Amino acid sequence: MTAAIESLLSEEKAIHTAEKEREHALFLNLLVATAPAIPKLIAATLSGSVTLLTSGMKTINEAMAILVAWIISRKIAEGNNGKYDYGMGKFENLARIVTGGLILVSLLLLVLAAIFRILFPAKIGSEWALVGMVIVVIMAAVDSYFWIKNYRIAKRDPSPIMDSQCHLFRLKAIANLVVLVTLVIAVLCAGNWWSVYIDPVGSFIVMGFLLYSGYTMIISSLPDLLDQTIEEELQLIVMKELAGHFHNYEQIHEVKSRQSGGSIYIDIFLEFGSDQLMGDVQDIMDQMKLSLETRIPKSSVNIITSRGRNKRCRL
Repeated sequence: MTAAIESLLSEEKAIHTAEKEREHALFLNLLVATAPAIPKLIAATLSGSVTLLTSGMKTINEAMAILVAWIISRKIAEGNNGKYDYGMGKFENLARIVTGGLILVSLLLLVLAAIFRILFPAKIGSEWALVGMVIVVIMAAVDSYFWIKNYRIAKRDPSPIMDSQCHLFRLKAIANLVVLVTLVIAVLCAGNWWSVYIDPVGSFIVMGFLLYSGYTMIISSLPDLLDQTIEEELQLIVMKELAGHFHNYEQIHEVKSRQSGGSIYIDIFLEFGSDQLMGDVQDIMDQMKLSLETRIPKSSVNIITSRGRNKRCRL
C-alpha cells in the first residue's frame, strides 16, 4: 500500500514537472512566433507581395493564439490549490479552439487581399522579395526545430495544448516553404506576363493551410469540451475492478467518466449493505480508488456511497 501511495506521489510530481516544461516550451514558442511578424509585414508592404502579407498575418494570428495558450498553461502550472480542477482542463481545449478560431478569422482579410491582387495584378519588388525569402528560410528552419521539439514533448506527456503547438509549427514550417517557392518562382519568371498571378495563387495555397489548421483544431477540441468518455481499454479496467470487488457491495448505481485536458475523472456510485461497518466500507472504497488511479495514469477516482439511484452506467 505504501509503495502504491509513493508511486502516486511520484506521478503527481512528474505531472507538475511536465506542466512546467509545457509552460517553458510555450514561452519559447511565443518568442519564436512573434519575432518574424514585423519583418514579414514590412517586406510585404515594400515588395507588394500578397503572399508575404498572408504569411505575416498568419504569423500575427499564430502569435496571439500561442499567447493565449501560454497564459492558460502558466495558470495550470501554478496550480489552483484544488480549485477548478475540471475547468483548468477545459481551458486547454479552449486554447485549441482559440488557436483555430483566430486562424479562421484572418482568412477573410487575406482572401480579399488576394482577390484584389488578381483583379489588379502588379509585379512584386524583387529586392524586398529577396529579403522576404531570407526571412522565410530562417523561419522554416526554426519552425521545423520547434515542430520536432513540441512533438517530442507531446509524445512524452500528451496534452491538447502541446498537440496543437506541434500541429501549428508543422504547418508553419510547410507554409513558409510554400511562401519561399512562390517568391522564387515570381522573381525568376518576372519577365513573363503571367508571373503577376503567381503571388496571389501562392497566397491562396497558404490560406489553404490556414483553413485546414483552424478547422482541425476546433473539431478535435469539441469532444473534450462536451465531456467525451474515456477510451474503451480504460473502461475495461474500471469494469474489471468492479468485478473483482463484486462481493463487497450490493449494487452499482452509476459510473460516469470524463476527460478534461490530459486528466481523467471517474465517479463510481455504489450501494453497500446496511449491515456493513462504515470503516470496512471506507477501506473497500480506498482500495478501489488506489487500484484504479495506479492503473489509469492521470486519473482522479471517486467512489461514492449511494442508495436508491437509477441504475445507469456512462463510461
